Amino acid sequence: MRIRPCIDLHQGQVRQIVGNSLRDGEVARTQVNFATERSAAEFARMYREDGLSGGHVIMLGPGNEAQARAALAADPDGLQIGGGITPENAGQWLAAGAAKVIVTSYLFVDGQFSRDRLAAMAAAVGPERLVLDLSCRRCGDDYRVAARRWQETTGMKLDGQTLRELSGYCSEFLVHAVEVEGQRSGIDETLVRLLAEICPTVVTYAGGVRSLADLSSIAGLGRGRVDATVGSALDIFGGDLPYRAVVEFDRRMI
Repeated sequence: MRIRPCIDLHQGQVRQIVGNSLRDGEVARTQVNFATERSAAEFARMYREDGLSGGHVIMLGPGNEAQARAALAADPDGLQIGGGITPENAGQWLAAGAAKVIVTSYLFVDGQFSRDRLAAMAAAVGPERLVLDLSCRRCGDDYRVAARRWQETTGMKLDGQTLRELSGYCSEFLVHAVEVEGQRSGIDETLVRLLAEICPTVVTYAGGVRSLADLSSIAGLGRGRVDATVGSALDIFGGDLPYRAVVEFDRRMI
């Protein structure tokens, strides 16, 4: 298990938001946990110096491209990029320094998964540089993938068969637990267990982390096979969890 750092960009700023509060055209309803004037590049340099790699820069809407490019330039080949990625622009982000590109919404048309679009995306960058974001919400006894900034629950079920089929097109998965993302309310333990059981390749869990105990739970429930991202809980993002303690936790996992 490793800790994957994050840089979330919203309206040109580094911010931490409650993920499922984000709505197109409804900025006033977005719940912002934290915002800073510190640049994305500053965070990227800090992560690089502290040996945290494989993290992600997520552009939450328009107006974030300049900050994203600066972050990638500060840690070339150390960060992944997501948010509005398509086959047409993916190459530009890789050239700007992204290690991999992350994609979700492009793969869905009217809530239905498009295998043709997945094939086009994999062909554009190669499976080794593609990450599929399968962030999901609980629907009865199942988890369903959420797209369009998590506003749209798709028909795709998160299960072993789905992940086995998709793993041929990508090198890893990123999975946010939508209902707890940004809320510092504790992790979705059921989802972590599920990912450990069914995921055939590298997977990173995000959502609800509030303490080192939560990170230890992910390590245990995930049987060391599930990486973790922590955002809003960190003191560098206005929370109570010391960033330095998380860096030390990651070093113990090596």
